[in-house]
Amino acid sequence: MRTQEVYRKTKETEVKVCVNLDGEGKANVNTAVPFLDHMLTSLATHSLIDITASVKGDLVHHSVEDLSLGLGEALNKALGTREGIARFGNAAAPMDCSLAFAAVDLVKRPYFKIDLKLKGKKVEDMPTEDINHFFESLATALQANVHVFVEYGSNDHHKAEAATKALALSLRQAVAMDPRRKGVPSSKGVI
Repeated sequence: MRTQEVYRKTKETEVKVCVNLDGEGKANVNTAVPFLDHMLTSLATHSLIDITASVKGDLVHHSVEDLSLGLGEALNKALGTREGIARFGNAAAPMDCSLAFAAVDLVKRPYFKIDLKLKGKKVEDMPTEDINHFFESLATALQANVHVFVEYGSNDHHKAEAATKALALSLRQAVAMDPRRKGVPSSKGVI
């Protein structure tokens, strides 16, 4: 099984994340930030990656940042050498008034382009800048190219949720084992 657990403790946060890439989409999350819990649950459900996550933090920003770094690290480690995976994934996800797109390359080169078109200062209890930072930190720690953008939408909650679902569907494709693939999915012979 492709599973991994990450524990991270700083003066600001204490984070524990467990992932199972071959899971059923189960989520057991407790971050003390309800909208972050909602995003993580949606990510697990639609990627079919089981995610167990907890964070105790001093500030919402630190909790979001360190949780997403821990999640990215756990996913990265669970992928190992990346032999036999599909590597790429892309998806579109609607959420009522919103439409989001995501594309992922699990290439071990961190890069992100995030454009969620969030207009307000918060979505529920989470600052919008921290929602963007969640995706950015996840991409960095995962060591992946992650592009997520919202095409349109009038409700910030729906835009953020559509973006999370699009990312989840992209990850589901990218982490999948390809029975025809021998070795790493790269013409260079190494990722």
